Amino acid sequence: MSDGPGMIRVALVEQLGGEPALRLRSAPQAGAGQVLVRLRAAALNFADLLKAQGEYQERQDPPFVPGLEGAGEVMEAPGDSGLRPGDRVAVLAPGTLAEQVAVPLGACIPIPAAMSFEQAAGFQIAYGTSHLALAGRATLQPGEVLAVLGAAGGVGLTAVQIGRAMGARVIGVARGQDRLDVVRGAGANTVIDSADCPDLKASLRDLGGADVVYDAVGDSAGEAAFRAMNPGGRFLAIGFAGGRPPVLPLNHALVKNIAIHGFYWGGYAKLDPQAVSDSMKALFGMFGDSLLSPVLGDVMPLDRIADAFDLLRSRKSVGKIVVTL
Repeated sequence: MSDGPGMIRVALVEQLGGEPALRLRSAPQAGAGQVLVRLRAAALNFADLLKAQGEYQERQDPPFVPGLEGAGEVMEAPGDSGLRPGDRVAVLAPGTLAEQVAVPLGACIPIPAAMSFEQAAGFQIAYGTSHLALAGRATLQPGEVLAVLGAAGGVGLTAVQIGRAMGARVIGVARGQDRLDVVRGAGANTVIDSADCPDLKASLRDLGGADVVYDAVGDSAGEAAFRAMNPGGRFLAIGFAGGRPPVLPLNHALVKNIAIHGFYWGGYAKLDPQAVSDSMKALFGMFGDSLLSPVLGDVMPLDRIADAFDLLRSRKSVGKIVVTL
């Protein structure tokens, strides 16, 4: 597919339940207070898959361009914005699976010189989720035990890295030896193979139980990890990649003084925007101090967008799936 003057390539969801397709659209124009960005990479999130299926909590009617985050170079910016053409920025806005986007100034944040576009594209949501959940809601302390379910996934690996950087003893739970090797490399002190673990509750208890559970899986795994929590623990409900929310016995929460926190990072833009801003500054600082090392999964060009969504659906990728533009 070749693009003519004034045209850009985009991924487009044309019907719910269908695969996104590569299409041509007119290039966007920056409006008042907007920044025009030439995107170089965009990351996929599980929310993109749910949106394309019409199952996300914030429904979007087709046709629409998927993608929630990306990174690229500023093409145009308001004179008083502090941004100039050529500046490297991460973008947090709907529709990032496109070669160009026009977004509000607040959707752009400069990225460190040492951070690649591919790393930056998938940094904000995954690392922001784990940092605010662990530091804010769970108040994770040095020496505590953090159990991460779905530890080889896009957000799971960030929880492993951040938990280790915060001084916790991290137990990573993932499926298969190859994925566990990546989890170890991200900083997990101990790993559990969920494909070869008939009793996750007993395995966690044998390791001393968990003070904080970071649950991106839900289902029976979340239920088992909850039952292995220590008194005074904090349970973080991050997502339900296992297919359903865990059924948590509230009598256990009462007797053991366990706090249950639902955590949806996207909602924090309204709930506590300052917390989001402070968290992102802290994360870029941690990256600059070499405490964080984003793990890229598969990197694919835009013309393989359908394959990228298939890979996301299969949950076989380790780390973030990134699409280059």
